[in-house]
Amino acid sequence: MRADPGCILPECLQELTAGYRSRFSVGGVSVEMHGSESADVALVSSLEPFRVEAGVSDISIRVERVSHLSPPLGRGLFNSGSTWELHEGDAEFQFDFNAVIFGDRPFKRLLIDSCFRTATLQMNDDCLARYPQRVEPLGYPLDELLIMHRLTQEKAIELHSCGIVRPDGSGNLFVGHSGAGKSTTTRLWTAQQDVHILSDDRIIVRRNLDRTQVKQGGTRMYGTPWHGEAMYASPGSAPLSRIFILEHGEGNIVTRLSPSQAVAELFARSFVPFHRHEYVDSALEFLQELVGAVPVYHYAFEPNEAAVERILKFCD
Repeated sequence: MRADPGCILPECLQELTAGYRSRFSVGGVSVEMHGSESADVALVSSLEPFRVEAGVSDISIRVERVSHLSPPLGRGLFNSGSTWELHEGDAEFQFDFNAVIFGDRPFKRLLIDSCFRTATLQMNDDCLARYPQRVEPLGYPLDELLIMHRLTQEKAIELHSCGIVRPDGSGNLFVGHSGAGKSTTTRLWTAQQDVHILSDDRIIVRRNLDRTQVKQGGTRMYGTPWHGEAMYASPGSAPLSRIFILEHGEGNIVTRLSPSQAVAELFARSFVPFHRHEYVDSALEFLQELVGAVPVYHYAFEPNEAAVERILKFCD
């Protein structure tokens, strides 16, 4: 869905003229920020490995400083109860971000179009002046919210999972809820095998952006900055060969799931904005395509070396 004509940037917005800019890419989604000061486009440390050279971007963000932020407008869609809330206007979404040290008023606000391509990030100048080290333009959770919502416009999804790339370049995805054993699986593999870990907690899976590469139906997994306990976060990617739904158990038993079972298990472990039904429908449609291209298994594993050996010797 990368060529939606209704979401193409106007030509005047494709050529940025601000004095400072930075660009990063997560999961095949590139984001460019531009502002009048270097601090406006600074990347948080977790995003630095994902910094890329300038080029055509999927999302363009103009950063501006304002003296104050007015109360939110539009229909309320979501409130996290602590850090952020979402409202919807006639033509755009409004994300407000809060912190206890700033009281009731938001310290930054993202205004973005319904296709998640062009945005303005308003930074509360008073908050910046009083706590310059606490106000980061793309500090979490804004970075993840931005990417997660943009994925609704594409054939892609973010999954609660760890991605392990074997020496031959093939990728295994281990999907699981918190506590299912993703970080444990990561440690077991790195202790025994020369593998590359894309992330130990959150992976983006999508259609391969390079149409010349059609291995495994053109499905690829990407690392993200949002790591788990094992602290792995890589900007790399790899072809996706198999998916395993992790669960602690006995015997290291691998069971093939039916397409409907696989979709249900993956959806339950996905990061999808639920405030619009079309986002949910799009996610389910992509998961149906995914399980048709990549085999999905349930894996009841024991946290020992045998768990790795079971997968190494496993044949579909």
